[in-house]
Amino acid sequence: MNLIVLEPGDFVTEDRVQLSDRRLVHARKHLRVAVGDRVRVGLLDEGDGPPAANLGHAEVLRCDRDALELRVELGSLPPAPSRVSLAIALPRPHTLEKVLQQGTAIGVKRFMFFHSRRVEKSYWGASAIEPAAIRRQLLLGLEQCVDTVLPRVELHPRFLPFVEDRLVALREQGPVLVADPEGRKPCPRAATGPLGLVLGPEGGFVPFERERFMALGDELVSLGPRILRVETAAVALLARLAPDTELE
Repeated sequence: MNLIVLEPGDFVTEDRVQLSDRRLVHARKHLRVAVGDRVRVGLLDEGDGPPAANLGHAEVLRCDRDALELRVELGSLPPAPSRVSLAIALPRPHTLEKVLQQGTAIGVKRFMFFHSRRVEKSYWGASAIEPAAIRRQLLLGLEQCVDTVLPRVELHPRFLPFVEDRLVALREQGPVLVADPEGRKPCPRAATGPLGLVLGPEGGFVPFERERFMALGDELVSLGPRILRVETAAVALLARLAPDTELE
């Protein structure tokens, strides 16, 4: 945990918070904080407006088995978000957790999970897609990368309505790249401007699905001949697409 993410309900006064959940456990067991120490904190931003200056530090006033009390000082902006909207054929639950955490850490602010032919229907009933479970993974990602802006997550259980209707807004903003082992062009590097990135299942899309994307003007791209796990491909593609300014 590189950042203690705070929520409005944690505040007991204007500048003091009291924590008694897993953040307390982590602060005692892993950070080993003591009274007088300073830790990085940030106030969670769940809004759609511009990011607020809600990163900062806090002084430890109390840390015992019952509570972690902090005096909070905020005033810094969170890091700039990725301009990539990430759409992924719904993976198995364990992979979904990795994608949410790692994608959030890289800066993704919009995740879209959709159905395709090679997605197991049972995945749509998994506890991993329940709102509380998704939120937990997003918070872990924010804690890792010292960010406060909570990403948005969408679930689309039907392939054609997602591809033909929900992706329209992305196509209006910029290109939509479909990553697939059958893609004939390499994924571009250091893309500028907003774009949509679509990943299929580990075995790739079936021919009908590829054809539908191409018929709608989307471009199939690849990372080479190797078949990668979804979480590996997502990180590799996002890093490749990041503008140089995001890596400075």
